[in-house]
Amino acid sequence: MAAIGPDNPLPALHAPGDVHRVEAPSGAAPPPDMARQLRYEPLRSILPTRRRDGYGRDRRSTDLDALVIENDRLRATVLPGLGGRIHSLHHKPTGRELLYRNPVVQPADFALNGAWFSGGIEWNIGATGHTTLSCAPLHAARVPAPDGGEMLRLWEWERLRDLPFQVDLWLPDGTDFLYVGVRIRNPHHHTVPVYWWSNTAVPEDAHTRVLAPAEDAWHFGYQRTLRRVPVPESEGADRTYPLGSEFPADYFYDLPDGARPWIASLDREGRGLVQTSTDGLPGRKLFVWGAGRAGRRWQRWLTAPGTGGYAEIQAGLARTQLEHVPLDAEGEFSWLEAYGPLAADPAAVHGADWAAARDAVEERLAATLPRAQVEDAYAAWLPYADQDPKEQLATGSGWGALEVARAGWDLPGTPFATATLGAEQRPWLTLLRTGELPAAGPVPGPAPVSSAWRDLLESAHPGPAVEYHLGLAQWHAGDRAQAVRSWERALAHGAGCLPLYCLAVAEYIAGETGHAADRFTEGFACVVRSAASDDPATARPWREVLPAFVREAIPALLAAERADGAAEMLAALSPAERAGGRFRLLAARVLLAQGRPREAREIFDEGFEIADLREGDEVLSDTWYAIAERLVAGDGPIDAETAARARAEHPLPERYEFRMRPTDTA
Repeated sequence: MAAIGPDNPLPALHAPGDVHRVEAPSGAAPPPDMARQLRYEPLRSILPTRRRDGYGRDRRSTDLDALVIENDRLRATVLPGLGGRIHSLHHKPTGRELLYRNPVVQPADFALNGAWFSGGIEWNIGATGHTTLSCAPLHAARVPAPDGGEMLRLWEWERLRDLPFQVDLWLPDGTDFLYVGVRIRNPHHHTVPVYWWSNTAVPEDAHTRVLAPAEDAWHFGYQRTLRRVPVPESEGADRTYPLGSEFPADYFYDLPDGARPWIASLDREGRGLVQTSTDGLPGRKLFVWGAGRAGRRWQRWLTAPGTGGYAEIQAGLARTQLEHVPLDAEGEFSWLEAYGPLAADPAAVHGADWAAARDAVEERLAATLPRAQVEDAYAAWLPYADQDPKEQLATGSGWGALEVARAGWDLPGTPFATATLGAEQRPWLTLLRTGELPAAGPVPGPAPVSSAWRDLLESAHPGPAVEYHLGLAQWHAGDRAQAVRSWERALAHGAGCLPLYCLAVAEYIAGETGHAADRFTEGFACVVRSAASDDPATARPWREVLPAFVREAIPALLAAERADGAAEMLAALSPAERAGGRFRLLAARVLLAQGRPREAREIFDEGFEIADLREGDEVLSDTWYAIAERLVAGDGPIDAETAARARAEHPLPERYEFRMRPTDTA
């Protein structure tokens, strides 16, 4: 495992990456309900969470806490400290691993807040993308199960939407299926947007086929278009075979009304994993990396050399992952999922007749796990969803306890104990109890930003910390003008570096590149002074802020054509910090902006890796070709002919190939 590392100390003001935004439907327009949910409450930022980007790629043998549940047929291994991920689902009679079991935990920038890793079964809640809890601990406990045995309950407070959720896992005696009961509750007095997808990584090879009860699917690729395609074949290839696609893509299956929801991944012998659920989880999806160079590069990036690839079969609350679903005030969503082995006639599974292939799988599923049995298990589980835990097995965060302390909610089955409150929650408990935040200036750290906390901050006595945090809450609510005014007041109160950073980001996002560069320069000087304090306790947090600040500031300075100022910021970092891949790339961009393309190219030729390269980010290829174009053009203009020559004479090395869409659209 590569260590997760610390969270980014700066507030996450930027909108999440837009790789999942539909820029334009292609072909038939989506149905009205889908179109409405595609537009419903997208995130403006990932506040109150922070970016989790402190990991690298230095993997070492690591002990992880694991919780194991098993019967005489199945054994499930769960990692409570890593989002409650089911790492393994082992079928004892056949000795088969039903999931793609990644031999490494290699964080990569795929979660909404950064760190995520591939493999197993993950629980995604919050907003479009992988959950911010991908690499976070969940609460876990033993709970009585409907059959008289025990369940493993996982639960947490999801902070993007301010909702509690739970996942109950149990294995009745003699069954080949893992049952998973899921509940999301809205304790608020207002409607809340909800997102849920259960993602299962399955082994992939040339003979793997994914089947679901659908004739059509909604295709979404990294060109950011959504279009309806037939299943199984489109554009001359059978897309139900993951390697039948060249580029990474999503296929959201359009299940007919009343159809039993299921999806299966089967090998050349017709054996593999099937997932089914009650009707409360109607969405089904296949994600493929594709057989192209970039997809293979990403697969190697996420796992260990020499291991096979994987695809994902998924199940969600909506037809696509691009939608959010409204959950009424004081309401809840709940459903039951089942995961287990399935074997069907391989001739039918891989035959040319798609209807026959689907029917063969559905008939085997009906014989192995009848639909009525899943419904009965769900009905039996519901009364147990409120059962109090018997024995705590793992502990998550204290944010749920803070929300319970604020609102006094009673949440049977998912206790958020006061004992979980820690240092991160302490200033906010003070605000609750006294109406005031501690008087000291703001320091880097997490903070709540919901409307309830905004109201408390607005009632508190003005001061540097109050005005800074009030600005964060206003920014989160979309009131950016008020946020800027709050940060200006925080500066007037002597708050220092953090409001300067926030104002710089606000101006950069608004397109005021010159003003943003001024703010970043002023903020940089503030951070450097604070990091040089003679008081170690004062200096320590700002030394951690410095590289994060420089990383954010340099693109803004380059946009304002201040390459020399950007170079001065890089020089302020330690040699070890400058040696990191992200700063090697920034150094190349600065050199290019200074008119030194050969030196910029030398950095690429020496080689570097960006551990936290964002999903869909094309900065590596863009910078490579920008350098190549300047090398070809010399001091002359760069026109279409020059760009074409640069691509022909300086092909992108495979180590920098992470583009997830056709290059002619890049």
